Amino acid sequence: MTNLMTVLRNLIFYSVILFVAIQVLARFFDFASKKLIKVGGGKKKLLIAGVGVFALVLPLLLAGEPYILRTSVMVLLYIVLALSLNIVLGQAGQLSLGHSAFYALGAYTMAILTVSFGVNFWIALVAGGVVAGIFGFVLGIPTLRLKGDYLAIVTVGFGEILRLILINWGTFTRGPAGIPGIPSPSFFGMAVKGNTGYYYIILVMVIVTIIISKRLEDSRLGRGLAAVKDDEIAAESMGVNPANMKILAFVLGAVIAGFAGGFFASFVHYVNPDNFTYMESVTILTMVVLGGLGSIPGVIVGAVILAILPEALRDISTYRYAIYGILLAMMMIIRPQGMISLDSLKRRSAADENPRSIWNFKSFRRSNGR
Repeated sequence: MTNLMTVLRNLIFYSVILFVAIQVLARFFDFASKKLIKVGGGKKKLLIAGVGVFALVLPLLLAGEPYILRTSVMVLLYIVLALSLNIVLGQAGQLSLGHSAFYALGAYTMAILTVSFGVNFWIALVAGGVVAGIFGFVLGIPTLRLKGDYLAIVTVGFGEILRLILINWGTFTRGPAGIPGIPSPSFFGMAVKGNTGYYYIILVMVIVTIIISKRLEDSRLGRGLAAVKDDEIAAESMGVNPANMKILAFVLGAVIAGFAGGFFASFVHYVNPDNFTYMESVTILTMVVLGGLGSIPGVIVGAVILAILPEALRDISTYRYAIYGILLAMMMIIRPQGMISLDSLKRRSAADENPRSIWNFKSFRRSNGR
């Protein structure tokens, strides 16, 4: 009984801290996004260039801090994973709770090809994305008529079936023992060793993933995904094929997750089924929900926060998933749109571009007490 009371007291304490943190972060990101939208084109390019330069020189600044540099690599890896799920969930509106399965497919493809067959890292990386994409296509077909909870249950089942196959297919995957000795990549004949080389590889992957997500969002396909997310019947009446849009989202999200899995396998030089459990899918989902569904800046923020949080909470790791659950529940109640809302960004951007818009007119009326 004493232990139960201690756990409940601690959870209440962490809930209060999370409540305050969400409120503070929400106001900070509202203020920051409002200021960034007002920044002119030249200054915005300069700001992006500054962020890029900082990302490039970060390994040099952390040369004497290998732990922080390794954590930075994992943060960037989770950004890729969160953005890949955002395509499925945020842009297409398909609730997937088995995203770690595609992550696992990429990782095991990398491990098997490089260790058992001596395949080059870059070829194995592409193969991991292709294999994950094929399974994304296979999973997407039977889920065309499913949505909401039913789709979530199917994706959970897919993830668990794959994990059990990895555990029990010992002759191919080495079962619970995993596959060790995954070699490092080489670039123009030079082996990439240490965290610095891996940092730059995953940084390139992050940049490419952001570009793909942004181009997709602004394209005709992206508008089709948004239409399917809002109302499938209305989208179909306007000439959008919901089946094609859903399969596209699953395949593209799976391919990117497969690339991330291949990188992870090479980075840690070892894969094990325990790296790709259901809770890993929940962690990635929490990143997307925390940042804001469909919002690329928001998903990046959510991934950064939740990738760093476990490192900061190592002393209370027992409560890690309980804290994630509380965080999800609070976000749904306090700020369902996420830390950086996509709709909010679009409204503010439209208001700044059109001073006569209804949004500025409402602000004018409020400022004049009408």
